[in-house]
Amino acid sequence: MSINNKMKAVGLTKYLPVSDDNALKDFELAIPKPWAHDLLVQVDAVSVNPVDTKVRSPKDTVEKEPKVLGYDAVGIVKAVGDATRFYKPGDRVYYAGDITRQGSNSEYQLVDERIVGPAPSKLSNSEAAAMPLISLTAWEALFERLGISLAKDNSEKTLLIIGGSGSVGAIATQMAARLAGLKVVVTASKRGAIEWCVSQGAAHVVNHHDDIQQQISTLGYKGADYILCCSHTDQHFDAMCDIIKPQGKICCIVDNVKPLPLNKLKPKSASLVWEFMFTRAMFKTPDMIEQRHILSEVSRLLDEGILKSVLADTYRPINAKNLLAAHQVIENGELMGKLVVEGW
Repeated sequence: MSINNKMKAVGLTKYLPVSDDNALKDFELAIPKPWAHDLLVQVDAVSVNPVDTKVRSPKDTVEKEPKVLGYDAVGIVKAVGDATRFYKPGDRVYYAGDITRQGSNSEYQLVDERIVGPAPSKLSNSEAAAMPLISLTAWEALFERLGISLAKDNSEKTLLIIGGSGSVGAIATQMAARLAGLKVVVTASKRGAIEWCVSQGAAHVVNHHDDIQQQISTLGYKGADYILCCSHTDQHFDAMCDIIKPQGKICCIVDNVKPLPLNKLKPKSASLVWEFMFTRAMFKTPDMIEQRHILSEVSRLLDEGILKSVLADTYRPINAKNLLAAHQVIENGELMGKLVVEGW
């Protein structure tokens, strides 16, 4: 730990477009001290997610102190608060963090141990840093929000993932196919994206630019038992209402822009649920420790090779220039897999 109690960090005080070289800046900040359930983690690698670019996007707010983004990390525990039970200095951990606190784009970060998992021992820092946020989102969406059982035979059940080539769609495909045994149909359009989706375990890939319902019918499916929408909710809502089976469930992870006509789901007694990975940490829910349990299980599955990291590329080192370049790639919307920035 730095002898002058200072650390490198990347953050912002003004919310600027990605084209502005000052959208992210290098800072030197005080190393925070852990308390209660906190771990002080020395961050080795971070990944960049759409939430990073959404938080950074232009707005009139000006921060008095630098705001640090970053919602995925792998690192080493350096100190612990007085109420911690699960980790000790020297432990290697990974996590997605808490959107209400300072993020992971700093040499040291405080994070509540209840939303932290032991990092997969067989994965590199980059491979591990790519996984927490998308794994938590996919697991909560599939097995909690949609209520898909890991204990039942799901071989006759069908899951449609809209936006299958995105990182959440990819790991959700792995989980649904390899862990739950579902027939997974995903949407993608470009050849590379189609091949990527098949490699993740998709049984079929349909084009979201064409009539999804008709394509699914041609494949022999009478709708879908479950739908996970990882893309534009407004754009696909009508199609989802048509495709979902009676008493089926739809889970969305992308905000709607306009009011949704939920009455379309009433004749089928179908459900619409939301998944927001930060809910448990944001509201300190009584079950927030479930994220530790999920990350621990995902770590095991990654180490056993049942699940695979979706790392696409790694930039080095962690600084404003490389993080801003990563933001630009994310905003372009063409990336398959995760982009990680590693090392100080």
